[in-house]
Amino acid sequence: MGNPLLNMAIFAVFVLITLIIVIRVASRASRTATDFYAGGRAFNGRQNGIAIAGDYLSAASFLGIAGAVAVYGYDGLLYSIGFLVAWLVALLLVAEPLRNTGKYTMADVLSFRMQQRPVRTAAATSTLAVSFFYLLAQMAGAGGLVALLMGITDKTQQGFVIALVGILMIVYVLVGGMKGTTWVQIIKAVLLILGAGVICLMVMFHFGFNLSSLLGEAVKASPDGVKVIQPMLQYGKDPLSFVSLSIALIFGAAGLPHVLMRFYTVPTAKEARRSVSWAIGLIGAFYLFTLILGYGAAIFVGKDAILAAPGGVNAAAPALAFKLGGEILLGVIAGVAFATILAVVAGLTITAAASFAHDIYNSVLKHGQASPDKEVRVARLTAVVIGASSIVGGVAANGQNVAFLVSLAFAVAASANLPSILYSLYWRRFNTRGSVWSIYGGLLSAVLLIAFSPVVSGAKTAMFPAVNFAWFPLTNPALISVPLGFFLGWLGTVTSKEFDAAKQSEMEVRSMTGAGAEKAVLH
Repeated sequence: MGNPLLNMAIFAVFVLITLIIVIRVASRASRTATDFYAGGRAFNGRQNGIAIAGDYLSAASFLGIAGAVAVYGYDGLLYSIGFLVAWLVALLLVAEPLRNTGKYTMADVLSFRMQQRPVRTAAATSTLAVSFFYLLAQMAGAGGLVALLMGITDKTQQGFVIALVGILMIVYVLVGGMKGTTWVQIIKAVLLILGAGVICLMVMFHFGFNLSSLLGEAVKASPDGVKVIQPMLQYGKDPLSFVSLSIALIFGAAGLPHVLMRFYTVPTAKEARRSVSWAIGLIGAFYLFTLILGYGAAIFVGKDAILAAPGGVNAAAPALAFKLGGEILLGVIAGVAFATILAVVAGLTITAAASFAHDIYNSVLKHGQASPDKEVRVARLTAVVIGASSIVGGVAANGQNVAFLVSLAFAVAASANLPSILYSLYWRRFNTRGSVWSIYGGLLSAVLLIAFSPVVSGAKTAMFPAVNFAWFPLTNPALISVPLGFFLGWLGTVTSKEFDAAKQSEMEVRSMTGAGAEKAVLH
C-alpha cells in the first residue's frame, strides 16, 4: 500500500529524531538509579500525564481498536470504553497512595509492611509476565504494520522487521533510561493524537461534521447492516466472553506495571494525581477518535478489503489514511504508528528490567546491599534479555489482533496485581501469605486459562490453528481469574497470624498523607 520507500523514509526520520532526543537527554542526565528508573523525578504532572497517554495509547489503541470498530462496529468500541473507564480506578484508588508509598516499582508498595523476599519475588514475576504479554501485542502490531506498508506477506521477512523494532527498543532503554523513554512517549503521544485528529477531521468533512450521517453511511456500507451500530455483533454468541473482557479492561489498567511505574517520575503525590487527570483527558479524546476512525474505515475501505489486507484487522487506520490522503498521509501515519510501538515497548522494557534488577537482584539475591551502579548495570543487561525474548514472542504472535492481545495482558494484570495492590493499600489485616497467594494464584490461573483457551489453539484465529488443546471456552480469563485473585488474597490472610501493626500504621499514614514519602525517595 502506498510507496514503500516513502513510508520507510518517514519512519526513519521519526526514529532519527527520537534517537537524537534520547541521546541529548542522556548526556545531560546523571547516572543514578533514580535517574534511570524514575527520570530523576523531574517531570511535572502535565508532562507525565502526556507521557502516560503515550504509554497507554499503544498499537492496540491505534491499530487494533480502529480495526475492531471497522469490522465489528459497536463491539469494537467497547475496547475504548473499557480502556478509558479503567483510569477511574487508577485515579480514585491507586495513583496517589502508590506514589506516596513506593520508590521505583510496584513491589515497593506490596512489600512495605510484609516479608520482603517472597513478596518482591512474586511481584517481580508478575511484572515480567504482564510486560511479556503486552510486548507480544506491540510486536504483533509492528509485524502487521510493516506487512501493510511494505507489501511484505512473507512471515520470515516480517520477523526481521519485528527484530528491528526490538533492537531499537533496547537502544532507547540502554541509552536514555526512563528520562529518555519519557520524552519519546511525550513526543509520540502528541503526534498520535494530532495524526488521528487530522484523519477524523477529514472523515467528518465528508459528512458535513454530522455524526449521524457517518453512522448511517456505515450501516449502508457494512455487510452486517444495522447490526454494525448495535451491541453484540461480535459477542452475541458468547456473552460470557464479553463480561470477562469487560472485567479485564476495567480492572487491568490499575495493575499494569509500566503504567504504575510512571507515578514515580513525578516529585509529589499531588503531581501524580494531576498527571492521571491529564492522561484521562488525552486518552478520552483519542478514544472518541477511534469511533470515527473505525466507522470511517468501514465506509471508505470496506470490511472485506480490511480483512483481506496484509495485517488484517490492524490495517484499518493506515488503509483509511491512504484512501483520504494518499501516500504522504499514509507515510506520516505509518511513522506515527511505528513511533507508538517503539515508545510503548521501551516503557515496558524499562519497567520489566527495573523490576528484575531492583526487586529480584538487589532486594532478594543481594539482600538490599547491591550498589545503585551495580543495580543499574543489571537492569541494562536485563533489558537486552527481555528485548530478545519479546522478539521471539512477537514473531509467534504476528497476525493476531493487537487490541485483543493487550486485553490478555490486562487480564493478567487485573488478576495478579490489582487484588494485592488494593488489599495492601486499604486492608489493615493483609499480610505476606495473602499477598503471595493472591499474586501467584491470579497469575497462574490467568496464564493457564489463556493457554487452554481458543486464543491459543482450536480456532481459525488462534495462534496455533492447526492443533486443538483448548478446554476453557472463554477468550479472556478475567471472569474466573480476577475473583480468584481476590479470594486467594483473603484466604491467605485469614489463615495466617502475621500482622505488623507498627508498619501497617506507618504505611497508612504515608499512603494517605505523603508524610515520610520523600524519605523513601532519598534512601
